Amino acid sequence: MFFLLSKVLFYLVAPAVWLMVLLLLALIARDAQRQRRRLRAAALLALIGTNPMLPNELLRLWELPPRRLAQLPRQADAAVLLTGITESHEPTDRVYLGAGADRFTNALWLYRAGRVRRIIITGGSGSVLDKARTEAEELRILLRLAGVPTSAILMEEESRNTRENALYTKELLARQPELDTLILVTSAFHQRRALGCFHKVGLHPISFPADFRTAPRQITPDYWAMPSADALAQWTLLLHEILGWTTYKLLGYA
Repeated sequence: MFFLLSKVLFYLVAPAVWLMVLLLLALIARDAQRQRRRLRAAALLALIGTNPMLPNELLRLWELPPRRLAQLPRQADAAVLLTGITESHEPTDRVYLGAGADRFTNALWLYRAGRVRRIIITGGSGSVLDKARTEAEELRILLRLAGVPTSAILMEEESRNTRENALYTKELLARQPELDTLILVTSAFHQRRALGCFHKVGLHPISFPADFRTAPRQITPDYWAMPSADALAQWTLLLHEILGWTTYKLLGYA
């Protein structure tokens, strides 16, 4: 139930959905005054929602800052790679990475740079409908294609959200007591919630943010005032993650 609810809430916090609802309500309004109010609200939402500066600045505050290799231990026991980055497309005989592909490439980078001895992939299927492969299995395929030996890859394939990522990773580590120093690799916007979940179950990994969704500040007019469809996506991402973090805090998951 919690998994399905999280999927529904993702769409409910999307400004594009709010904009569509306001326009539909204006269309079916029975009197001109009510219609004007709803159109004004839609125009204000469109103005704020497509401004590129506002969500970028807020997301910059929310994302955890990057961590350089020099700030890491010489060699940690394992990188914990959170999934949620693969997509379903045709043909199905290959693996497709989505917007969060930096999670995968950063974990691979840590391994190739000799900063971790192993990679733990945690994640089942993020799809409402069952997939032929879990996300952990899909990323394992890519790691093997990149030359990472099977002996260096551990998988947890049951979790469907961040809380379960932490719970099931702890269970996996109970069977691997030699793995002590961990580096948590997930998107910068997701690190707060992920760290909270891992701390809650008694694990204290080093954060390694990846997949930054923000852009550097600019002084040009297009950054401050030029409408951008990408801004709507940034608002959706930020609002969804804040809602997720708040929900996890209230439920005691993080």
